[in-house]
Formats: sequence, structure tokens, C-alpha cells
Amino acid sequence: MSITLHKNDLPDDVDLGNIVAIDTETMGLNPKRDRLCLVQLSSGDGDAHLVQMTDPSFDAPNLKKLVSNPDVKKLFHFARFDVAILKYSLGVDCPNIYCTKIASKLARTYTDRHGLRHVCKELIGIDLNKQQQSSDWGAPELSSEQLNYAASDVYYLHQLKTKLDVILEREKRMHIAQSCFDFIATRTDIDLAGWHQDIFEH
Repeated sequence: MSITLHKNDLPDDVDLGNIVAIDTETMGLNPKRDRLCLVQLSSGDGDAHLVQMTDPSFDAPNLKKLVSNPDVKKLFHFARFDVAILKYSLGVDCPNIYCTKIASKLARTYTDRHGLRHVCKELIGIDLNKQQQSSDWGAPELSSEQLNYAASDVYYLHQLKTKLDVILEREKRMHIAQSCFDFIATRTDIDLAGWHQDIFEH
């Protein structure tokens, strides 16, 4: 497995294929307050491309093109947050989404543990180290531990999708999952507009 670090945008010559795993690291969990610091991408081949936002005025046209391309399926774990921060920071919509956390909640109804570490451990036997989850992602130079942690968040999403799809198909829940994936864009618009409660509650 390899990690390639880029500054402020994805190079022109990087081709991540038609299904790309994406994750983000930020200064916090409020997209309007906490800036986007890092975007991790992987085509599922064991390599990760990390884009570090070191310039506050970054434009990232290649990254925008990838995120907004409807022909590229984007894999996330907890897409609701990542799609929101990407939209707020890059100013683009993110069509064609698959969220392994939503898929896990619909497929693995026998557990309430749907964090990436738990899903990886059960479905593919990978025990992720989440020690760097809460660290300073805005630092000018990221540590090797941070880079390895960030890359691990996208390395395995393709494998998880494959495993989760088998269960979703078996339990006849794939159509529900797809409807949920399609709703993520609207859910993130609702979040960014300031409604953080469940609008479906009484």
C-alpha cells in the first residue's frame, strides 16, 4: 500500500477510475466554522492519494471535477458529513453516492456498531487504528501517523461495499439503501441550511 500526498489539488494525471473512495479530515465537525484540511481518495487498489489544503484560497479544479462527476461513484463512510464539507468548501454537488455506514445500518441490523472500525473488523478482518482521529489536521506538516490513519479510512471502502451489497441483496434492502444514498444530497443541503433536527419527527 502506498500514500501519495498532494498540495491543494489532485494532479491532472491521477486516474482513480469509476468508483472512488473518499474521506475528509477537518478542524472540527461544523462545516461553516471548521475548514477542510485533507481529502483522501482511493480506487481500491491499495493506494491512497491525499490532498492537503495548505493554501486558504485553494481552488482545486481537478478535485472539484472528480467530486461533481455523475459518472463516478463516490464511496464514503458517513457521507452526510463528507458531502456537506465538500459542498461548502469546494462549492460543488456530489452526485452518485454510496455510504457504507448507511449500508451497514440497513444490512447489519443485528448490531448497533456501525463505525468504520467495527464494520472493517467484522466484514473483512481488518482492525483499524483510530488513534489519530482527533488530532490537528490543520498543521502545515502532517505526521506519518496522521497520513497512515487518513489513508486507512479509504483503503477498505471498496471491499466493504462488496460485502455489504451481498447482505443488502440477500435481505432485499438494496432499493431502500439506494433511496437513502439518493437522499444524502438533500440531507446535506438541509444541514447546511441550519436544520440539524430530524425533519421526519412528529
